[in-house]
Amino acid sequence: MAEQTVDYSEDSIKSLDWREHIRRRPGMYIGKLGDGSSKDDGIYVLVKEIIDNSIDEYSMGFGKTLEVTITDTKVVIRDFGRGIPLGKVIDCVSKINTGGKFDSEAFQKSVGLNGVGTKAVNALSTYFRVQSVRDGSTKVAEFKQGDLVHDAPLASSSQPNGTLMEFEPDGSIFKNFKFNFEYLEEQIWNYAYLNAGLKINFNGKSIISKRGLLDLLEKKVELDAISYPIIHLRGQDIEIAFTHDNDYSEEYYSFVNGQYTSQGGTHLAAFREAVVKTIREFYKKDYEASDIRTAMVAAVAVRVQEPVFESQTKTKLGSLSIAPEGQSIKSFVLDFLKKELDNYLHKNPKVAEEIQKRILQSEKERKEIAGIKKLANERAKKANLHNKKLRDCRLHFNEDSKDPRHKESTIFITEGDSASGSITKARDVQTQAVFSLRGKPLNCFNMSKRVVYQNEEFNLLQHALSIEDGLEGLRYNRVVLATDADVDGSHIRLLIMTFFLQFFPDLVRNGHLFILETPLFRVRNKQKTFYCYDEAEKQKAMKELGKNPEITRFKGLGEISPDEFSRFIAKDMRLSPVVLSQETAVKKLLSYYMGKNTPDRQNFIVDNLRVEQDDLVLTDDSELQQAV
Repeated sequence: MAEQTVDYSEDSIKSLDWREHIRRRPGMYIGKLGDGSSKDDGIYVLVKEIIDNSIDEYSMGFGKTLEVTITDTKVVIRDFGRGIPLGKVIDCVSKINTGGKFDSEAFQKSVGLNGVGTKAVNALSTYFRVQSVRDGSTKVAEFKQGDLVHDAPLASSSQPNGTLMEFEPDGSIFKNFKFNFEYLEEQIWNYAYLNAGLKINFNGKSIISKRGLLDLLEKKVELDAISYPIIHLRGQDIEIAFTHDNDYSEEYYSFVNGQYTSQGGTHLAAFREAVVKTIREFYKKDYEASDIRTAMVAAVAVRVQEPVFESQTKTKLGSLSIAPEGQSIKSFVLDFLKKELDNYLHKNPKVAEEIQKRILQSEKERKEIAGIKKLANERAKKANLHNKKLRDCRLHFNEDSKDPRHKESTIFITEGDSASGSITKARDVQTQAVFSLRGKPLNCFNMSKRVVYQNEEFNLLQHALSIEDGLEGLRYNRVVLATDADVDGSHIRLLIMTFFLQFFPDLVRNGHLFILETPLFRVRNKQKTFYCYDEAEKQKAMKELGKNPEITRFKGLGEISPDEFSRFIAKDMRLSPVVLSQETAVKKLLSYYMGKNTPDRQNFIVDNLRVEQDDLVLTDDSELQQAV
């Protein structure tokens, strides 16, 4: 066979201007695109890039209030800082590598340092407007997909100083996108916690924190479930808050220069190591690191001069030192904890006693389940050799991979052979796996982790996901519950959600758990077919098709043919994220829905029950399904 040659000449070399490069390679600048159903979708990065600039102004002592107004598709952000210098307004939003952050005297410890963020927002928006007000004058410019369409002359203004930016993400890049307001509110609360005293008005709601990370942890934990009062330590360029609760996992919230680093980095690794070393030295005991950190909930914030992040989206810190040619982050965090935590424990002996009790409890539980765990792991390995519960995919989740297909890695958890068979035949074998449950799972609310290893279904599921030792080994970015739309399917879905919330809450907190929405009805005639997800869509389809269309009610996923199913699990499949909001108290939520049958729950069921085609359906089971 003749070898095909490709001409490689001067004509092969292309130079793209800044906006073309961003629009062709948006992932380099804002991570994954997405439709807004995941916390790390690019539309939230766009919001973050604009807010970061306003936060930097506040950090420098300018502007105590931030106005944020967001609809489903439009964002308006107004700060009351110094305002962009009027002669540089257009350059700052449309010239790559242009901005005030290169002047380290003006922005010593800011988040955005490379002059790219605002330009990416501009290039990826169908409409972008910037207005700066400084000392009685204002400058306005408008853009479309990065192209300047209106350059207004300088004008006088009676408005207070500051910057207003308004944009609408480009629907041709962010397909069918829609902002999730719970994600946005959590994002904005993080800004408030890291900037105590800053008032952020978000869609008419006032968000402010006066005690920083202490406020954050008080929102995140159930105060009646923690082992001891939250320890809150503050120093120059560092703030730490932590406690232990009664969960089985470690839970961390880490920040650099006000930026939420969802993937952690060198500062979080330094804290995890330093807290173990400090506690061992205080108690003069060589406790296992896992026993010290099990059930720990902590927030860590540092300020670093010229931080180095591992990607443009700034979700993981790569810096090794606290400042150029300065002290290492590892020793900086260790020195702080050795002094401040050691002093705190000496001054608060009752807290020190409770911490030691929690460590010994974790040690006891670890030893109790060690034998059970060994047998369960052997069972799981043997089962994996010949079981058909898991139909794996070829590409697995890798947060650091440059190949976007790894982040598309998905596992569908189904009930029964017919449903799993349909999905298996319809799936993309590169990125989609299927795990088949046998019967209804156990209601594991309030049970110990021993049940995970004793119950074959749970044990095989945790091994399929590879989360036994934490999320670091998670094999699929999206864990999707694909159950029938009837009462049994809803019950199974709630039981699986209970399993994850009880034993692996980080999976939910980090935005990996979803519910697959599949159509309830197929309405068709010989010319057209409509798949309808609710009664309103069905009525609309019937009206459009006219007389006597054929109507099929899908009661089980197994009734949907593989050919049909392929369109429901394609890239644009409908997924409802399971979201833990700031106000969610997981234990109370599970106790109400999955605990003992109380009069309150009976009244809730009666008040929200309807009869739909021989099925009893709750009209409002969204609170647990969305974990709101």
